[in-house]
Amino acid sequence: MNTSATSETSVTIVLTQRERFSYTRQSLESIYEHTKIPFSLVYVDAGSPDHIRRYLAAAAREKGFQVVRLEHYLSPNQARNVGLSQVKTKYVVFVDNDVIVTPHWLERLVTCAEETNAAVVGPTICISEPIHEMIHNPGGSIEIKEDWIEGTLVRHFHHKCHFKRKIEDVQDRLSRAECDYVEFHCMMVRTDIFDKTGPLDEKLLSTREHLDFCMLAAQAGGRIVAERDIIVTYVPGPPVEWSDLEFFMLRWSNAWDLASLEHFIKKWNLAEDGYFHKRYERLGFRRHKAYVKPLAKQLAFGRKVSVLERALMYLDHRLNRLVSDRYARRYPQNVAPSETETNQALATANSNG
Repeated sequence: MNTSATSETSVTIVLTQRERFSYTRQSLESIYEHTKIPFSLVYVDAGSPDHIRRYLAAAAREKGFQVVRLEHYLSPNQARNVGLSQVKTKYVVFVDNDVIVTPHWLERLVTCAEETNAAVVGPTICISEPIHEMIHNPGGSIEIKEDWIEGTLVRHFHHKCHFKRKIEDVQDRLSRAECDYVEFHCMMVRTDIFDKTGPLDEKLLSTREHLDFCMLAAQAGGRIVAERDIIVTYVPGPPVEWSDLEFFMLRWSNAWDLASLEHFIKKWNLAEDGYFHKRYERLGFRRHKAYVKPLAKQLAFGRKVSVLERALMYLDHRLNRLVSDRYARRYPQNVAPSETETNQALATANSNG
């Protein structure tokens, strides 16, 4: 399908990299295989290796979508905002580049938004392979409890997804429902809500972005709906290629996680309580799961050696600090690229399109 904008096009897909580059082809081909209504697509390619850059350039020529190429990494919200700046349609759908969709996913998201007048719509998000089997999030709830303690208002934040089980176990519960948040793995937004919320918050570098935006949308009077009988799956994984490793480490760096949590607390005037302490304690858990633990097991010939694992964790934290510090030195302006460089990338993309 040619994805050049037409008078019938009401939706633009903004595809951005989540934590690695190596799943790009599978995700993009899934979208083209399972989407039958007209759509525009913008791929924000921020610092991918040469073979991915070449693949995207060839695919864009073949299928007629737009690539915005920057030569360095972006945080997810930075990349989404770059894509959002190119959107001229009624709806935008943010999709991560490790997501596999199912037939008619997009038309059903649009139908849901039209029928409910929702500002934000999300499907049921499944996780990992085998795809479309284990639920990660079908929409969730947010609660802020307020207490007065010694004359000071204290706000305690909590969120939860409604259920995490196999699709087959909850099939009868996968119906449309209003909720407090859906996730950026796949999120449709009525574009005019950004007139009220402003762009996505780029100080949230790696976490809480979906919660923040959905809270802002709700504050602006927007409804949030989970269309749960639409299924998509995101496929997290270790950095399987060397070209994935640096971005993976930066994306899940201690520095980015801490900065995001601290900004979220300050922005929403929240207590730094057990909810956040638990997340502080888990800093680096994705890196640990992705490559520290597997490497320790490999070096110990399949045995669990706690001392070796702790030593590798220590080295990982040191190396991770070097990666995030180097990026911050190169892009000190809120660890973001300069406005001039971003505008140059957009101008190049538009001239090529």
